[in-house]
Amino acid sequence: MSTHWLADRTRLFDSSGIRKVFDLAAKLKDPINLSIGQPDFDVPEPVRRAAINAIEHRKNGYALTQGMPVLLDRIQAEIDRQYGHADRQAFVTCGTSGALMLALLVLVNPGEEVIVFDPCFVMYDALSAVAGAKVVAVDTYPDFQIDLDRVAAAITPRTKAIIFNSPHNPTGAVADERVVRGLAELAARRNIVLISDEIYRAFCYDRPFVSPATYNPQTLVIDGFSKTYAVTGWRLGFAHGPSAVIREMIKLQQYSFVCAPQPAQWAGAAAMDVDMSPQIADYHRKRDRLLAGLSDRYEMGSPAGAFYMFPKSPWGTASEFVARAIEKYGLLVIPGNVFSRRDTHFRLSYAADDRTLDRGVEALRRLADDRP
Repeated sequence: MSTHWLADRTRLFDSSGIRKVFDLAAKLKDPINLSIGQPDFDVPEPVRRAAINAIEHRKNGYALTQGMPVLLDRIQAEIDRQYGHADRQAFVTCGTSGALMLALLVLVNPGEEVIVFDPCFVMYDALSAVAGAKVVAVDTYPDFQIDLDRVAAAITPRTKAIIFNSPHNPTGAVADERVVRGLAELAARRNIVLISDEIYRAFCYDRPFVSPATYNPQTLVIDGFSKTYAVTGWRLGFAHGPSAVIREMIKLQQYSFVCAPQPAQWAGAAAMDVDMSPQIADYHRKRDRLLAGLSDRYEMGSPAGAFYMFPKSPWGTASEFVARAIEKYGLLVIPGNVFSRRDTHFRLSYAADDRTLDRGVEALRRLADDRP
């Protein structure tokens, strides 16, 4: 095939650096894998059983584009209870990634600007570019907390949206209530869409989760089941926000993803009755286990949520450090330049069993002193 067949947008971004590390992991014998961003605990039995029952009872056809009532009604009732907004509508999406793509395509015109916080999840830059947006990065180093003055200074007449993520991937940072409220009010005051990615909302350890939708009813929230219930492969997400936006996202889903998988929606309804606090508490323990093993050798904040840490490389660039970690120790972590304009930090995930975490701590302690 001639490359001139390819659309220009295919050159706007490369294959995900995370995916490249995943591909490398498949070639290594017994790697220490601290790269993967999915829980290592089992899907709860009632959730598995609900999916199996749905399949066996022939719930395998197309679902309603906006979501099956068995799940959508539960989500809508919970959102109404939590926010009480007169105009906050929900619908079921093909994962949070699908929801983000739909949101950007219905909201952003080519040439308009989308503010992201550096570092950020890889899809924010890529999907904004697909929508034709100019990405404006607001730096959050060294503590990965949002400076509202920097956000205000980044806003221009072309700013259409701000993408906010807390608890945060890749740093594990959780924004405090003052910042969340300030950002929500700033977006409302400047008539900018605030998109809040809340996929890690269950994983908060040191401070409670706060959504900007609490303070700004126009906030568009993206959420899902993947991380909380370990069903990353089921592609089950949801979004909620002003009905005028949600209606357009549903319309675009009809002509793209069509619907979220129907068996997964029946399982998602069952998941909403499952208490995941034991699993969340175990991830809190894992976080503390890694902090105890690494904080004297690495410069890093105390991640308050999600299941990631973002330490600073003790020598060289993060890319050089990660290359040595993989080649010499079989340790899989992600270089920070996958998520950032800087190449100074690296992401590690503690969504792993204790044996893997302990092996990772040992390798990282040796790496800190193992300058090439």
